[in-house]
Amino acid sequence: MKKAGLTGAELRVIGSKNILDLNDSELDEARELIGSRGFEAVSIASPLLKCVLPNAPALDERFQHDVFASKHTFADQERLAARAFDIAERMGAKIVRVFSYWRTVEPAKTHDAVVAALRKLGEAAAQSGLIVGLENEHACNISTGADAAAILPRVGRANVKLVWDPANAFVSGEKSFPDGYNALPKDSIAHVHAKDCRMKDAHTPEWGAVGDMEVNWRGQIAALLADGYAGWISLETHWKGPHGDKMEASTICARRLQALLS
Repeated sequence: MKKAGLTGAELRVIGSKNILDLNDSELDEARELIGSRGFEAVSIASPLLKCVLPNAPALDERFQHDVFASKHTFADQERLAARAFDIAERMGAKIVRVFSYWRTVEPAKTHDAVVAALRKLGEAAAQSGLIVGLENEHACNISTGADAAAILPRVGRANVKLVWDPANAFVSGEKSFPDGYNALPKDSIAHVHAKDCRMKDAHTPEWGAVGDMEVNWRGQIAALLADGYAGWISLETHWKGPHGDKMEASTICARRLQALLS
């Protein structure tokens, strides 16, 4: 990461364990590792609200349920939230990423529950001065810029903001830039995820190097900078690269992202 010119680390899985499942000594070791290399802990990429919402419409089975080393349920959420906020403070991260429950066949019918959950998380996070970052995720009920633009004002908390993922919105069928991005209040964006793809079919993305596919990262980054965005752009490692090597793929994407930013 350092050789590729990166300066921050978003923490999701360490040693094949989800960040929320690490014990305190493992977290301290990770913090030391990050700090000794001169990196800043950017965000706790938690799996909060990436679970089945009870009494909701049936799950939309078209979407893969990626749990990234976490298999927690709705009943675990309050405990996980407390742990996520504790970990954020320990690691010096200001953002805790969350979701909007696994996507159902009628997402709008989950929105009241999503709003209530986000308000509760925002209230708890405010006690530690943290931001709750709702990621728009194609496998969850808030998947696009338009969805986020509708839901965040209903939450009505200054510390509940958006982790804007243009590729996720694109996979959901939205023209994420400019349409999805233009729908968003610009001060609602706390963090940005970068990955790139084109669609094999209506629901299957083909991942590629950032800037080479169809998300229009050149236009998106130019708009973020023009609109005064000063947060992080965090590289996601979905692409396996030209030779099936994710390290090589991530290095290529990091350099492409830096070229776009320059």
